[in-house]
Amino acid sequence: MPLVSRIAYLTGILAALGSVASAQGLRTYDIIGDAIPASLTGTAGDATRGRALVVDRSSTCILCHSGPFPEQNFQGDVAPSLAGTGSRWSAGQIRLRLVDASRMNAATIMPSYYRIDGLSRVGRAWQGKSILTAEQIEDIVAYLVTLRE
Repeated sequence: MPLVSRIAYLTGILAALGSVASAQGLRTYDIIGDAIPASLTGTAGDATRGRALVVDRSSTCILCHSGPFPEQNFQGDVAPSLAGTGSRWSAGQIRLRLVDASRMNAATIMPSYYRIDGLSRVGRAWQGKSILTAEQIEDIVAYLVTLRE
């Protein structure tokens, strides 16, 4: 394997195993396996605020996902239902899927909600900004882990 390829390969492994940070002010986090085990904020999120974010169309969750939200008409059907999310994944696994779903599936259409580097199709209004804050990610995680079907 040429040196450049080996360096790129090792860099990818280190990024997957090590600490991830952004020069743009995003908080540092560690990816361990298929999860970000520690809270991005150092504290647990608020499940009530998380639910409000999930059902708010501006967060985009229910544009693609459906779930146990009887008050919401026109829920999405292009992504899996959020019902039972807390039974399928740990808080850390949910956190990684929200932060950067492409780490789990490179072909996903789910946005990376807490990533700004290495993205290619970003609207001008969102360039250099994460879609959600660390606090919002933690609130959504706190809510999604309660969904046990």
